[in-house]
Amino acid sequence: MDRPESVGALTEILRSGGYLADRGLSTALFVGLSLNRPVLLEGEVGVGKTEVAKVLAEVFGRKLIRLQCYEGIDTNQALYEWDYARQMLHLRALSDHQLDDDAAVEKVFGPRFLLERPLLEAVRAGDRAVLLIDEVDRADDEFEAFLLEVLSDYQISIPEIGTITAEKPPLVILTSNRTRELHDALKRRCLYHWVGFPSAERELEIVLVREPGVSQALATKVVAAVNRLRALDLAKPPGVAETIDWVRTLDVLGESELNARTVDDTMGAVVKERDDVELVREHLDHIATGA
Repeated sequence: MDRPESVGALTEILRSGGYLADRGLSTALFVGLSLNRPVLLEGEVGVGKTEVAKVLAEVFGRKLIRLQCYEGIDTNQALYEWDYARQMLHLRALSDHQLDDDAAVEKVFGPRFLLERPLLEAVRAGDRAVLLIDEVDRADDEFEAFLLEVLSDYQISIPEIGTITAEKPPLVILTSNRTRELHDALKRRCLYHWVGFPSAERELEIVLVREPGVSQALATKVVAAVNRLRALDLAKPPGVAETIDWVRTLDVLGESELNARTVDDTMGAVVKERDDVELVREHLDHIATGA
């Protein structure tokens, strides 16, 4: 599918994939698609940042390529590596056959022994891919600077092979949970959008789109309870993903009501820290009913 004709059209396309985007997010994505600009999504954990890339790949028929960032990630893990085991076997075969042809040896560092990692794969795929650079805030400053260089011209130089350039850039989505502040240079390269917790009305709509089989009454109660949880001083407030998980859990258990007992029994679907669990247990009736 080519890029949509308007922001409204993109909103409807995302909705067809089960993702309800607000006007601001749809606008950022539409401009990113139109101008071949990376889109940086920041926000709390569980608000749907990663899901955006997955749905975009699905609805536009592109390959999703994911680079999961973490502390200590280096360029080899993001770009490419050589298949040393196969190279050694190849060299051994040359030796066994007493071949010392320079061309044959040089082929050890040819394409057949190159292991693509996400960035090289995305550059080669071009606009047939959506590149998700997930949790970029977990990587260190040096890796962030390296990413900025790659995203500036969408080309990768491999000394043994040459420079590989994307004919048309992939759509790039970066996500950050703000465990640290990203540098201004990377932010300037990207379009930016903050993904916050949705309103209760929109969250209910999201739940019903993602879980059409659950009753609206139960979904309404769960969304209200999640919003009361977010008002507590929790270390990790639940995101939309947890809201959906809670609805699914209650539905699987055949529960149609939300009360102190059901909250206590099922809070593991929505509360994931021990201290948070203890705090919630002090407010079970309030979380269940608002009383």
